Amino acid sequence: MRLHIFGASGSGVTTLGRALSQELRIPYFDSDDYFWKKSDPPFLLRQNAAERNALINDDLKANHWIFGGSSMNWGNEFPEFDLIVFLWIPADIRIQRLKQREWERYGEVIYTQPERNKQFNEFIAWAADYDTNTGISNRTLDAHEKWLLTKRDTPIIELRGDLSVEERVTIIKKRLKLI
Repeated sequence: MRLHIFGASGSGVTTLGRALSQELRIPYFDSDDYFWKKSDPPFLLRQNAAERNALINDDLKANHWIFGGSSMNWGNEFPEFDLIVFLWIPADIRIQRLKQREWERYGEVIYTQPERNKQFNEFIAWAADYDTNTGISNRTLDAHEKWLLTKRDTPIIELRGDLSVEERVTIIKKRLKLI
């Protein structure tokens, strides 16, 4: 079983991926762990694309895994997915989640240190562009929906709305005929 979960930042991809990983007892791999080099603070240094893809391919050699995050422009050398799960929640809920997550991760420095505040505000603007598609990012709802159209041969579940993790897990397990 090779599952791919993706959606906008703050839509619950990692939370759902980890919950499914625990429930199904298969490993979860997060695209952020490949896209970004380890740094302090994190998410500042991008990984070389060839190295990133090699790392992913090495980890995805097993038959059973969950891969979370958008990787639609990373190349075509990844294994095929058995099921794709697309998550979407209203932008206002998603942005509020992201602001809360950033506060919990980094604390007041995102407001008190000028460079960190700049990074925080740029990240929130980038994340908000997902639904508005103003050109800050190429990772948008429109791009994701178009990518889904290219995957017509793969079963797809679109979970739209602010569903709980438990509701999402149940829907996926039913689709996989595990309940």
